[in-house]
Amino acid sequence: MSAPSFTVVSGAQVHRALAADPAAVLDVVERAYRLHGAGQAVNPPSHFLKFPDRPGARIIALPASLGGAGAVDGIKWISSFPQNVATGLPRASAVLVLNDPATGYPYACLESSIISATRTAASAVLAAGRLTRGRTRPARVGFVGAGLIARYVHTYLTATGWQFDQVGVHDLNPDHARQWRDYATGYPAPVRVHDDVESLIRTSDLVVFATVAPAPHVHDPALLAHAPLVLHLSLRDLSPEIILGATNVVDDIDHCLTAGTSPHLAEQLVGHRDFVHATLYDVLTGRYRAPVGRPLVFSPFGLGVLDLAVGRYAYDRAAAAGDLTGIDDFFYELSRYGSRGAPCP
Repeated sequence: MSAPSFTVVSGAQVHRALAADPAAVLDVVERAYRLHGAGQAVNPPSHFLKFPDRPGARIIALPASLGGAGAVDGIKWISSFPQNVATGLPRASAVLVLNDPATGYPYACLESSIISATRTAASAVLAAGRLTRGRTRPARVGFVGAGLIARYVHTYLTATGWQFDQVGVHDLNPDHARQWRDYATGYPAPVRVHDDVESLIRTSDLVVFATVAPAPHVHDPALLAHAPLVLHLSLRDLSPEIILGATNVVDDIDHCLTAGTSPHLAEQLVGHRDFVHATLYDVLTGRYRAPVGRPLVFSPFGLGVLDLAVGRYAYDRAAAAGDLTGIDDFFYELSRYGSRGAPCP
C-alpha cells in the first residue's frame, strides 16, 4: 500500500471551491440529511470544552461519519470566542479533519469557518425552501444578529432565487447592524435597520436568528401572531412559550433537545417532546407537511455530517482544479518496526 498523503487546505482554497455553485452545495447538504435520516451516518453528541476563567468562550468537537458515495469520517473543531468581535476578529474559527474510512488515516485538514458558515446557510435555505412549498414564499425577511452567519444565509437565499420586497436587520451593536446594511445595499431589496427585535419580527415573514444569545430574549408569543417562518439557527433566542405555541421542525431531535437550547427548555418545562412535529428528513421525504396559519420554527442543532459532506465536496473540487499541495513527509513512522539499524529515540 502506498504511503498516505496529507493536505492542508486553506480558507482561500475552500472559498474558491464553495463559492462557485451554491445550488450544488444545497444538493450536497440535502444528500447528507437524507443519508443521516436513512441511518447511513454516525453523528455522536458534540463535545463542549468550556473555561471557568472565560465563561463566554467555548470550543466544540463534532465527530461524525458519513456513508454513501464519497464516504468520509472526520471531526470539526470549532471555537466560539465572542470577545473577538470587539477586536475586529470573527467570533468563530475552525478546522475540519477528514479521515479515510478504509485506513483511518487523516488525509486533509481544511480551514472550516467557511465550511461551517456555508453548511449552516445551506441547511437553513434548504429548510426554508422545502417548508414553504405549496404556500406563498415570504417577501419580507428579517435578520436578528448581523454577523457572518446572517451574511451567508442572505447570500445563499439570493443566490438560489429568493427575492424580497424588504430586508430588515437588528443587532445589539448598532454599528454592526449598519455595516450589515451596507453589505446588503448592493442587492435589489431595500434594507432597514431596526432598533429593536420586536419591530423586526412583526414586519418579517421570514425571520433568521443568528446571534450568540446564551438564553431566550424573545418571550411574547404574540410577536409571531402573523405566523412567520423562523430559522432559529442560534437555538437559544426563543422562550419555551413561543416554542410550545409553534409548529417545530428540527434537524435531529436528540441533538437539538440538549445543551439548554430553546426546545430543550420547552421539554424541561412540559416534560415531553410532543411539541416537536417533524425532522427535516421527514419534510424532505414528504412524510410531513407543516400546517398553514401557525408560526413555523426550524431549529437545526448543526450536524457534524454536514461539515463532512461540505468539506469533502470542497476537497474534491479543489483537487479536481489542481488546487491542492500535499505535505509529503507528514506521516513519518510508517514502518511497523522501523528501519534496521535506526537508533532508538
